Amino acid sequence: MTQRCGFAAIIGAPNAGKSTLTNALVGGKVAIVTPKVQTTRMRVRGIAMAGETQIVVVDTPGIFRPRRRLDRAMVGDAWAGAEDCDALLLIVDAADVVANPSSLGARDTAGILENLKTAKPKKTALVLNKIDGMKRTDLLPVVEHFHAEGNFEDVFLVSALKGEGVDDVRQWLAARMPEGPFLYPEDQTADITERLLAAEITREKIYLRLHDELPYSSAVESEKWEEKADGSVRINQVIYVQREGQKAIVLGKGGQTIKTIGELARTEMETLFGRRVHLFLFVKVREDWAENREHYREIGLDFPPD
Repeated sequence: MTQRCGFAAIIGAPNAGKSTLTNALVGGKVAIVTPKVQTTRMRVRGIAMAGETQIVVVDTPGIFRPRRRLDRAMVGDAWAGAEDCDALLLIVDAADVVANPSSLGARDTAGILENLKTAKPKKTALVLNKIDGMKRTDLLPVVEHFHAEGNFEDVFLVSALKGEGVDDVRQWLAARMPEGPFLYPEDQTADITERLLAAEITREKIYLRLHDELPYSSAVESEKWEEKADGSVRINQVIYVQREGQKAIVLGKGGQTIKTIGELARTEMETLFGRRVHLFLFVKVREDWAENREHYREIGLDFPPD
C-alpha cells in the first residue's frame, strides 16, 4: 500500500483548544495544556498515524492582536505554520461563538477568517470544539455563518478533551496528505527534544499552580541535562521571572510552591520519558527575559525587530 505523509496545521484564537486537539489526534501528550490563553509559545509538531498515512500535526500559538515582541513572534510563527502545510484546521470555541454569534465568537477569530480569505489556497476544515452539552440546533446557525464567511471543505463538531469526533478529523486529514515516505518512525509521537519538552512541562505546572498570580511573566529553560549511568537523567531548570515579587510567588512560603511544581513536573516527565528523573528547579529574576534573543532561539521563534 502506498505511504502518505504531510503536514497539517491547527490555527485559531487563544484557548480554542489547539493543543488539546493536537494531543488527541496524536494519542499522547506532545503539547502543554492549561486554561490560560496564549499558553503555547511555539510550533509543536505531533506525529499522528492513520493506517499507511503519517500526519505531522503542527500545533501553533494562538493568533491574537500582538502587543509585545513575544506576542509578535508567536503570531508570526502561527501564520508561518499555516503557510507550510498540506491541510489546515481552523479550530473555534463553539460555546464562545454561540454566546457571541454576531462577532463569530472571539474577535481574533474574525481576524483570522479575513486573513484566510487572502492566504494561499489550502485544503481547510472548520473544527467547532467544546461542544459538550450543546444542542445541535444551536450549532447549525454557527456552521452556516462560518460557511458564509470562509471557504471550508468540511465542518467537524468535536470535544477534543473527550476525544469525541477526533477520529473523523484524523481521517479527513489523512485523505489530504500527499504520497510520500514517512518522515518519522511510526512509534514517534513528537518532533520535540526531551530537553525542550521538559521545560514545557514545568511551565505548564507553573501556569496550572499559579494561574492568577503569575500572568505571562515566566519562562523555563533546561539549563543542564546530565545522563546518569543507571539510565536516569538529572535536569537543572531555571525559571525566569521579571520581578522579585514574582520570585517570591514561585517559591511560596518555605519553598512549598516550587516544591509542589517540581514534584508534579518530575512525575509527568518520568511517565513520558519512561525513566527516573532527578529534577532541580531554580528561580532567577531577569527583567528582560522577554527581550532576550537567546530565549527566542531556544524555543524556536524568530526574534522580531523593534
